[in-house]
Parts: sequence; structure tokens; C-alpha cells
Amino acid sequence: MTSVILTDDHPVVRAGLRALLDASGIDVLDEAGSGEEALRVLDRLAEQGVRPDVVLMDLQMGSGLDGVAATRAIRARDDAPRVLILTTYDTDADIVRGVEAGASGYLLKDAPPADLVEAVHRASRGETVLAPAIAARLVNRLSSPAPTLTARELDVLDAVAGGATNKEIAKHLFVSEATVKTHLVHINEKLGATSRTEAVALARRAGLLR
Repeated sequence: MTSVILTDDHPVVRAGLRALLDASGIDVLDEAGSGEEALRVLDRLAEQGVRPDVVLMDLQMGSGLDGVAATRAIRARDDAPRVLILTTYDTDADIVRGVEAGASGYLLKDAPPADLVEAVHRASRGETVLAPAIAARLVNRLSSPAPTLTARELDVLDAVAGGATNKEIAKHLFVSEATVKTHLVHINEKLGATSRTEAVALARRAGLLR
């Protein structure tokens, strides 16, 4: 039987997912309301000699570890379970971060229930699972001449869009201010921007930011 951990900061969403998966014969081992809690749940299960096949992971969960950071931490573990991101966000930035963090799949929360159940089974078998809309975005990204930013550059630009200063960005990403400035130079070069404001505007127009 395929086993999962549900990670979402909304109890109602977790309850709905649990009901769906239980009815489909998938064993829900536990739930977590944050990235940090998901890691603690995995630790507790590991002490009991239990390893879930899949962790269903929300992308945005308030303060603390977001879904991408939690995915990266989970996939760095020995004998790590697969991670399937289930979110409402479908920007290029979110998709790139999730895939580069090691997620086995990326689904949207409006997916048909049968598709979600099948995705969990496929992820447990080691297959890559992408929602049709996500797959289309990735194909367009690869075939389009639009500029491509790295995951870290997207992190920096996302923080800039949120109004963060270089110092704040450096602290959040655990890098130096000089590194942040270097990323911004590369971002401007790739986007053809001459300022932070223009870079954010161009990135949003290109679908790189929410």
C-alpha cells in the first residue's frame, strides 16, 4: 500500500486530502502544518522504522520553511521519500524552484481527484508527475527565447518584488550583500533591465514572478 504524509497549513485542505486518499486505499501516515513539522514527522517515523513513499507538499505555508526549502531538506536525507508538490501557484519561478529542489512532481490544487490519486501512485514508483498546465509551461520555457533566470536569481528577484533591501535579502538567503548585488547585475543583464523596478516588471510580464 502506498503511504503518504500530508503537508499543508490549512487543516480543512488536509482533511479533504485525507478523506480522498483514505477512500482510494492510500495510507496517510501523518499530517504536518509546516515544513518544519514535516521534517519532525519524518524523524519520528524514522525512529519507528517507518518511511513514507510520498510527501504531499504545499508550496506556501506562512513563516518558516516553505515547500521548496522543505522539499530540498527532505530530498537531502538518506533513503528520502518522494515529494509531490500540490499548490495553487503555477509561475515559472515556483515551478523551477520546486523541480530544482528535487520534487518528483508538481500538481495544482484544482486537479481532478482521480488525477491526484494516480499522481501519488506514480510518484511512489519514482515517476515524474506534472500537471498538464505545468508541463506546457516547462515546454514553453525551454522552447521560448525568453530569458531564463536561475532558481537563486528568482529567489533574489522575488525578494526585491516584495520590497526587501539587499541587506535583508542577504540575511534571508544566507549570502553576502556582494553576492546579492552580483545576482542583481546578472538579472538585469538577462532581462535587459536598468533598475530593480524595471527588472521586477519585466519578470512579471514574462511570467517569472507571481
